Amino acid sequence: MYKFTVRNIVYRFDDLKILLAKASPYRTGDALAGVYAESYEERVAAQIALADVPLKTFLSEAIIPYEQDEITRLIIDGHDVESFNSISSLTVGGFRDWLLSDETDTSILKELAAGITPEMAAAVSKLMRNQDLIAGAKKCGVVTKFRNTIGLRGHFSTRLQPNHPTDDLKGIAASMIDGLLYGSGDAVIGINPATDSPATVMKLLELIDRVRQQFDIPAQSCVLSHITTTLDLINKGAPVDLCFQSIGGTEQTNTSFGINLALLDEAYHATLSLNRGTVGQNVMYFETGQGSALSANAHHGVDQQTCEARAYAVAKKYKPLLVNTVVGFIGPEYLYDGKQIIRAALEDHFCGKLLGLPMGVDVCYTNHAEADQDDMDNLLTLLGVAGCNFIMGVPGSDDIMLNYQSTSFHDALYLRKILGLRPAPEFEQWLKKQGIVDENGDILKISPSHKLLSGIVE
Repeated sequence: MYKFTVRNIVYRFDDLKILLAKASPYRTGDALAGVYAESYEERVAAQIALADVPLKTFLSEAIIPYEQDEITRLIIDGHDVESFNSISSLTVGGFRDWLLSDETDTSILKELAAGITPEMAAAVSKLMRNQDLIAGAKKCGVVTKFRNTIGLRGHFSTRLQPNHPTDDLKGIAASMIDGLLYGSGDAVIGINPATDSPATVMKLLELIDRVRQQFDIPAQSCVLSHITTTLDLINKGAPVDLCFQSIGGTEQTNTSFGINLALLDEAYHATLSLNRGTVGQNVMYFETGQGSALSANAHHGVDQQTCEARAYAVAKKYKPLLVNTVVGFIGPEYLYDGKQIIRAALEDHFCGKLLGLPMGVDVCYTNHAEADQDDMDNLLTLLGVAGCNFIMGVPGSDDIMLNYQSTSFHDALYLRKILGLRPAPEFEQWLKKQGIVDENGDILKISPSHKLLSGIVE
């Protein structure tokens, strides 16, 4: 039992799960699930009570029982006690103050990551203002490698997302070339297929790989098919760079996605065995998003942000190249408006980075949400300041296959220019060599006879 008294009113919270939910900033998904504070005063009371909870409590009070959930078992069994010892005496509130202190730097946080559980990260984020989430995440540098190096300080990458509603190869190739000419694609050239047909996915993999090899592009590719499709194609010799899967923070959520940890283990080792990386072997790409556990009715009464943080324990197990929270994709039923989307994105980015993950954010919203491109501009800028590893690059910011609004090639150029950020170093050298950018990283005017335009593989 946790409690706090204000104006002679005693607010009681029966367990840690309820306390975490009541301390969360308001969002529609939690209200839909009935796991939210019913007043601003109750929320503040929960936050004050949460601030006094010792971090050790999270190791003894599981919010989803150990016996019922393999993600809980992964979190508890994988916890590094030695790393945790340096903060084991702190409360959640003390942890917040320690994270924001000048003495706590990137090297300290890197060593600490294995000792923090997702629930600890979620808890401390609930006590933070937006600027705290930005300042805390900025300290957490996470670098990963495959054919280039992502996450270096002063660099900012993009996923080139050339989706097409009918998986038309020429349409996808045109969008791909368009993105490359705007300096997009260093995080990954990644296609969401309109169908999970193995034959279609194979054609898309072969298309990206031909373009990559033809122009010697130091980037990695991915077709975001279900992991079982990718695994089958690996066994058939497909040119798979990265293995993709959407993941959640509870066993039941992952069951709804048709996966479990054993399947992820199999796919990880199969992809790793291909040995296709040149500068590193981070071979997994995961996507997450607040609301997935609630939409699958698999949240066990846990608030959506804590469920999201638990998904990061799954990702961390497989040393991914990229983790992407698709923050506004599910819709206003879970994140109603721009304010809620911005807050959720900053929470996700902070928690993921604190846990040692290479976090990117799909700065996005659905067309029926109370949000617009100005909200996304604000979020994009905040994430750039916070040290986000990558965002999406979508032609015109309008994904014509997935039917949602994201960020364009121009948005990434804006952020790089305004904050003095550069693409992944290997990719930037390629852009210069191709005459796409100058020495300052500015996009050059491209001639119609440029080989990227005239020499594309048929």
